[in-house]
Amino acid sequence: MRKIIAIFVALFIAMPAHAVSLINDTETETLITELITPLATAANIPDGRLRVHIVNDDDFNAFVMGGEDVYVYTGLLKQIKTPSALQAVIAHELGHTIGGHMAQMSARMESEMKRAMMIQALGIGLMVAGGNPGLGAGVLAGAGGVAQQSMLAFSRDEERIADDMGVDLMVRAGLDPNAFITVFDQMHEMSSAIESRVNPTRVNHPLTAERLKNVREKIAQIDIPKNDKNKITKQSNAYELIRAKLVGYLDPLKTVLVKYPYTDKSDAAIYARAIANMRGGNLDAARVGCGTLISRHQSAPYFYELLGDIEFQFGHYDDSVDAYEKSLTLMPNAPQIQTALALVLTERNKPGDMDRAAELTRRAILVEPTPLAYWTLAKTFADGDGRADWAMAEYYNLNNDEKNAKTYAKRARKKLKSNTPEYIKSGDILDKKWR
Repeated sequence: MRKIIAIFVALFIAMPAHAVSLINDTETETLITELITPLATAANIPDGRLRVHIVNDDDFNAFVMGGEDVYVYTGLLKQIKTPSALQAVIAHELGHTIGGHMAQMSARMESEMKRAMMIQALGIGLMVAGGNPGLGAGVLAGAGGVAQQSMLAFSRDEERIADDMGVDLMVRAGLDPNAFITVFDQMHEMSSAIESRVNPTRVNHPLTAERLKNVREKIAQIDIPKNDKNKITKQSNAYELIRAKLVGYLDPLKTVLVKYPYTDKSDAAIYARAIANMRGGNLDAARVGCGTLISRHQSAPYFYELLGDIEFQFGHYDDSVDAYEKSLTLMPNAPQIQTALALVLTERNKPGDMDRAAELTRRAILVEPTPLAYWTLAKTFADGDGRADWAMAEYYNLNNDEKNAKTYAKRARKKLKSNTPEYIKSGDILDKKWR
């Protein structure tokens, strides 16, 4: 167990203090991508261009940057209760993009984000060391400044236009625009005490009640698309699971048990409690909960992923490997799960494990290059192998650590032949223009 904790501590050291983290989680990102794809199509955004990023922050917030990167705050996911309401929020943000409201600030925001962000995609399934949800997350230093450019920072006209365009996008996507009313009702409840003391003639931003009135009037004039009830039910169940997952990983155990008491036997409640128990070191309870979920849903890859996490914490490497392998059988192209399995294989270190781990991390890097993947890849090489130095150079490069990236790149170039890919990539790091 101490070896496991040391792994996470080594990765955590690279994170700056007081940073806001970006959470990588296949389950959450996959569902949100599924939910927003119809909106992207309606907005004429090419298939596969939208990328989802989960910001570990309790603000009720989301924004779209560059027309392709969708940032959704965990606070929004925890508070927005239905997938259709989340779609309405993203439709509104896409409305800002279509309306050109982001054009002037987009380049500056993107530059700031890239400077501030370090992608440490451990995956939310492995954020368990010391119960610290920051482990394994990307770092978005200064996220508060970026948030000022988000959903609550536009003029009255811009907000009205974005709302109108968002409603139109929902309709073109075949979604129910009444979800906008659900969102604004909730926002009005959250802000009414403050807004009641504000003179609307003295603010540039429209008050929530005004926006709610405008949206109601617009929706009353359009034909509401008929929705696929079975699809909505399936998405709603999946959405409840990711909300429970975030609560389980990010909230204190007492908070988790208030939201999901043991009297609640739903999948979402069991999921949240199993994760919270794992974080709190009650691994037996975590395993029992996870086992219940697997018995109910034997083809659900993310429950096997969680079982792999739990068995890893027990030090049961064989059982952990089996669980991760099962998860990958059900969902073959999941880079975060591939990396998690590779990490366990490097710890188990049976004959053939290092080769399998190297294969998994290389496949993961092709799709989603993360510091953890490179760090794990470095462990698969023998001592003195220049490829290990190259992998560590890539690790520090993704963490925006110029000094260590260059140090390891120089070491790699001294050991590698000049015609190897790793030698060339090490040179790219040395030639990089750092900000």
